[in-house]
Amino acid sequence: MRRFAKSVIIVLALLLVAGGTGAAVIWQRIHDPYKGFTDAEQFIEVSPGTGTSAIGRMLVDEGILRDEFTFRAALWWTGRSRTLQAGEYRFDRAASAVDVIGRLARGDVYARPLTFPEGLTIDEMSRLFEMRGFGSGSSFVAAAREGSLIKDLDPAAADLEGYLFPETYALTRGTSAQRLVRSMIDRFRAIYTDDLRRRAQAQGLTTRQVVSLASLIEKETGKPEERPLVAAVYRNRLKIGMGLQADPTVVYALQKAGRYDGNIRRTDLAFDSPYNTYRYPGLPPGPIAAPGKASLEAALMPASVAYLYFVSRNDGSHVFSETLAEHNRNVREFQVLFFRR
Repeated sequence: MRRFAKSVIIVLALLLVAGGTGAAVIWQRIHDPYKGFTDAEQFIEVSPGTGTSAIGRMLVDEGILRDEFTFRAALWWTGRSRTLQAGEYRFDRAASAVDVIGRLARGDVYARPLTFPEGLTIDEMSRLFEMRGFGSGSSFVAAAREGSLIKDLDPAAADLEGYLFPETYALTRGTSAQRLVRSMIDRFRAIYTDDLRRRAQAQGLTTRQVVSLASLIEKETGKPEERPLVAAVYRNRLKIGMGLQADPTVVYALQKAGRYDGNIRRTDLAFDSPYNTYRYPGLPPGPIAAPGKASLEAALMPASVAYLYFVSRNDGSHVFSETLAEHNRNVREFQVLFFRR
């Protein structure tokens, strides 16, 4: 009897050792980094509704995990078998099965940045969207025609010109133009705060007027310190009924007519378009580009100056003046004489 009991104890001890050894082997297996693909990077696309087993086979087939046993063991160890998320994932180095499962459970999908600088039109944004490989430019233009997305702020909006906020957006592969446009509108709403809306209302300005003015400011100067000054010039001109005579509005009018070739000629200043502020008084009928936050703020918080004119110094900056006589002298110095030198 004693001999039997001793044998049982020995067998149990051996099983415990073997079990411990097996557990250690499994633990090591699911934590060891592995890279079975030869390219610099490997992508996998997990579609919505894909089962856990199918995800495991995909990871093994693409060389991201060693085998399906390791995948199942990592799922059991992490307890995340029901939390794997759909999306595109990028792998560019060796990773353990536990790390791979963690990425899929967190939804760390691969996203590429797409930056829209301030001052672009819908057409210019569409070309950038297509050039960066996110989709066709025509799909972007079509999505940007949904003026209804901004109707509560601008009932007159036939499209989203001026309201697609310029910023860097992180896009996953397959992000539609429609989804991107909605994100850009959401960002505009976040930037055009309740405080700015109250300021506009107090100043008797509609959102459309604010964004139109801000778009002129954005196109006229890239220098932060000049934006409130440019805003002051246009606000002062509007106050006394003086024409804005903004060159960017002529460019926009020519672009809409398909007649802009990169230059403005004297004859273009007479081009018949409601956007041409040389011909028609007041603000253009709508925004001519997408303004950034600083230009939106400048439109509602112009500098307290009496300037009515400004002219380029040809170095990105401008010189401002109150009288036509001053302005004519500045034009002669910074335009006529400058180009004769």
